[in-house]
Amino acid sequence: MPKMKAAIFVEPGRIVLDEKPVPDVGPLDALIRVTTTTICGTDVHILKGEYPVRKGLTIGHEPVGIIEKLGSAVQGYKEGQRVIAGAITPSGHSNACLCGCHSQDGAGTAHGWKAIGGWKFGNTIDGAQAEYLLVPDAMANLAPVPEGLSDEQVLMCPDIMSTGFSGAESGKVRIGDTVAVFAQGPIGLCATAGAKLSGATTIIAVDSIAKRLEIARHMGADHVVNFREQDPVEAIMKITNGRGVDVAIEALGTQATFQAGLSVIRPGGTLSSLGVYSSDLTIPLSAFAAGLGDHKIITTLCPGGKERMRRLMDVVAAQRVDLKPLVTHRFKLDDIEKAYDLFANQRDGVLKVAIVP
Repeated sequence: MPKMKAAIFVEPGRIVLDEKPVPDVGPLDALIRVTTTTICGTDVHILKGEYPVRKGLTIGHEPVGIIEKLGSAVQGYKEGQRVIAGAITPSGHSNACLCGCHSQDGAGTAHGWKAIGGWKFGNTIDGAQAEYLLVPDAMANLAPVPEGLSDEQVLMCPDIMSTGFSGAESGKVRIGDTVAVFAQGPIGLCATAGAKLSGATTIIAVDSIAKRLEIARHMGADHVVNFREQDPVEAIMKITNGRGVDVAIEALGTQATFQAGLSVIRPGGTLSSLGVYSSDLTIPLSAFAAGLGDHKIITTLCPGGKERMRRLMDVVAAQRVDLKPLVTHRFKLDDIEKAYDLFANQRDGVLKVAIVP
């Protein structure tokens, strides 16, 4: 049985490069040879034991690759074709999918719904930090890469770009809105770009790292707030003349950013939450206006599927957004343990790493 290299979860604190069999291909599957992938903040949650997965699982959910083999029932694709697959791989036929909730895909359940069910790679099935990746329901999830786009240009589409943009989309950012984005890591930077594309005319980016705030301006931020230097709630209320923002996007997953986001939205405003939380949250009474402020709190899991991927790659191809600054470091798959050490400890100004064979 042929073998491949893969980054495997061993136990909390240990993801190691090891060998495992190349996956068999079922009728509706596709096997892709991974040409570029990356490490996500969610992978770090897995590494730290903050998000549980089974031991022996291959990690990663952001693949760019070439079709190596197609299942017998897969139509519309050809071997040798460059493709991406979203971090979310919906079946396309569950009740959740047919209601438009692809990320909560419940295929195989009696009622057709499962929280976070669309996230399979590196969660419930083997993921993308390997030489080969098995893509389930290939006809719902494989998106051909347009000619002229490099691997790194589309590397953010499977998750980071899709998730960041969804913060603005779920928050229903409108033309002329004022938006605050808390945390300018890769997802927050994409949320900033998504808010601009959605028509926001005042965008306030919050972080503490000067380089990230500089990139936030490149992505469309009109104001930047360094929370180490000033209270972000006070700063945002001053910028908005006490009105507050129409939409606050939380892109980190902490009590502090969640609470700050809730504290700066105007009456009737929306807190759009993208963060992965590792503990219970509390809602401050004053920010919540005793439950009478007509506020909306919405959470979003990265949208996936081939049509979502096509649209995002079209945005890149049309040069509506430039995500090249997000890839700050590059590693071979053989060195992925070093890449994890760098990324998990946020050294050397890392934003995203590109992992190649």
